[in-house]
Amino acid sequence: MNSKLDPRIAVYTGTFDPVHHGHMDVIHRGSKLFDRLIVGVGINPDKSTLFTIEERVELIRKVSSEYENVEVEEFHGLAVQFVRKSGARILLRGLRTLSDMEYEFTMSLMNLHLDPGIETVFLMAKEEFSHVSSSLLRQIAMLGGDLTKFLAPPVKDALIAKVTGKK
Repeated sequence: MNSKLDPRIAVYTGTFDPVHHGHMDVIHRGSKLFDRLIVGVGINPDKSTLFTIEERVELIRKVSSEYENVEVEEFHGLAVQFVRKSGARILLRGLRTLSDMEYEFTMSLMNLHLDPGIETVFLMAKEEFSHVSSSLLRQIAMLGGDLTKFLAPPVKDALIAKVTGKK
């Protein structure tokens, strides 16, 4: 375990099932704020995912390849443990709505208790992304709606293939 945590390294964690433009906005903005941004793709036991963790990692790598200081890794266990293992001092989180704020506030307080050396930094979603969620996009895909405004082409194609069973 790294004892020296670097405040210039941030970790942005989530399930990213699938990664959408709202997530990419946080990645884009985070890549400008920190010297190194690690996108940690995890498993949330309260969520069932459509894509495997390997598929989610690969999709994020495809759509974030333009950012030289962004890395994508899968992780298992607590986000705060992954942040420390990464040598980062910052856990980056995106906020869309007031209900997100309540959830994230509780999580950030718990993370602070679990590891007082890790700080949580929040980025507010831009207005055009405040209503976008992966679960909503999965529903739209299953019902044949247009996902062009919300997903990068490789992610859109993968999601449509996944819900229709076509490769």
